[in-house]
Amino acid sequence: MSKLGKKIIVLPKDSNIKIESGNLMISGPKGSKNIKFNEKLFSPNVNDKKEFQFMPNKKMKNISVLWGTYRSLVNNAVIGVSQGHEKNLELNGVGFRANLKGKELVLSLGFSHEIKYKVPEGINIKVDKQTKINITGTDKELVSKTASEIKAIKPVEPYKGKGIKEKNQYVLRKEGKKK
Repeated sequence: MSKLGKKIIVLPKDSNIKIESGNLMISGPKGSKNIKFNEKLFSPNVNDKKEFQFMPNKKMKNISVLWGTYRSLVNNAVIGVSQGHEKNLELNGVGFRANLKGKELVLSLGFSHEIKYKVPEGINIKVDKQTKINITGTDKELVSKTASEIKAIKPVEPYKGKGIKEKNQYVLRKEGKKK
């Protein structure tokens, strides 16, 4: 039995779930999302208290693993369409700046050229004070992927802590060379 799969997902007042053959349509104030599932393995239930739960049709170990995964996907979709997901990035370094020009994020990170990152569809980016980047969207996977792609452009180096990192991310610092 999956510990995570057993948990009930409580739907907010302004969001709802429609169950159609092998497809969950989750909608809310921020948008909507479709999740496909296998009807032979799982049966979804929504009761009158707006509580959603996936139940497996068979009890096997590999179905138990999928049960928790599907429950997490549905929970992330419910949170995404009702509240949205958010990641905050910080730029640390002398002369490191970020600007937003249309649908492109322009980064000055100490290279000989500016880096232009095309913002994916469904993602909103705000730049505060040229050193703080706020990434929001309804799809948790896409928000996290976008944040990791931006962080990968200039990872934080361990000696001075320069680079792009998430807000409150701990960077293991190293001691410099001794004489």
